[in-house]
Parts: sequence; structure tokens; C-alpha cells
Amino acid sequence: MKVISLILARGGSKGIPSKNIVELNGKPLISYTIDASLKSKVDETWVSTDSSEIASVSSTYGANVIDRPSEISTDVSPSEEALLHFAHDSDFDIMVFIQPTSPLIKSEDINKGLEMMDEYDSIFTAHREHWLPRWTLDVKPSGWGMYNWPNRPMRQEVSERYVENGAFYITTRKNLLESKLRYSGNIGALELSLEKSFGIDTYEDLELVKKIMRDGI
Repeated sequence: MKVISLILARGGSKGIPSKNIVELNGKPLISYTIDASLKSKVDETWVSTDSSEIASVSSTYGANVIDRPSEISTDVSPSEEALLHFAHDSDFDIMVFIQPTSPLIKSEDINKGLEMMDEYDSIFTAHREHWLPRWTLDVKPSGWGMYNWPNRPMRQEVSERYVENGAFYITTRKNLLESKLRYSGNIGALELSLEKSFGIDTYEDLELVKKIMRDGI
């Protein structure tokens, strides 16, 4: 049983230029997920990128690199295109798809997900969310937050839900090639703490994660 991880890190990013290698407490952002993968039970750690700079940084921190074609590296390219690009020509049984923007995950989180694959076909990471009213920007009740406001329930009267946080996903090569999706079949959720669920898309996110890292999680 061969387990690989694949970290998708294209060069173009708008919120934070060169986001995947932006400095985070003295190290490039992508180095944290590479390190978590290398310390886990994953057999091979790969980075898929269209950027020579990201490729160089990734190699320095111990990852294998696969060139991601420009046609599947655009702002609107689904991640699945890069996952399938890797899977078509690579030999493995299980893939851990890790987001480089989730630097707070640890090797033990990945290992817990892999252990769950004895029971499930695919795994995604999530945190629990308590019910609170949700509204559209034009102040209309929305989604799970919808309720009859004259009869607002107490929070504990509404069941909690999982919020997919995008930190990482696990699936088999077979399921990925057949479904062309990052998860399929019998899907399980690996619960992470809210702190570990933070991802980096903006400078505000970056500063928040820096503080979490300094304070410990």
C-alpha cells in the first residue's frame, strides 16, 4: 500500500502575491505542510506547481516536485485537474491532498486521517460549528441560519454541523480516477480544532496564524 501526499501550489495569487511561499514566522508558508507530510506515515511528499520559485523552495524543504501545466494553473482551474494530472501517470494507492495554506496541521492529523481509511473511501477535514443565524448581505435569512425569528431557538436546541475547512483530503487513486473528485464513495470527516482549521488567503489571515503559532495550539 503506497501512500503519497500532493500539495498544490501554483504561482499566481491575488490576495497575497507569491502566497504559497510568503514568510510565516521565519519560514516559507509551504514548508509547514511539507514538514507535516514528511513526518507523517506518507511514503512520498509531492508538490505540484507551475512556479520555478515554488519548485525550488519545495525541493529545499524535502518535497518531490511535479510541473503543473499552465493550462490547469489558472485562477479558475479546479484542484481536481491537478490531482488527476498527477494520478494518471503516478503509481500509488492512497493520496493525501494537502492545501499549502493550512500551516497549522500536524503529522498526527494526517496519520489519524489515514487510519480512518480502513473504514472510509475518502476523508475530509472539518471543524464543528454551533448554530447561529446567518444572513445574506441584503439581510435575508440564509442557509443553515434560517429560522422563524419571532421563535428564535436556543443554540443548544439546534444540532451542530461540520464545516469543511479544506486543510486536507484523502482518497484512493481508484476513486479519484473513477469519480474525478477529491472525495467520493463512503466519506468520513476528520474533526480538527478551530485553530487548526484556519487557512491563509489574506494578510489578516496571515497575521492571525502568526499569533496562533507564537502562542501555541
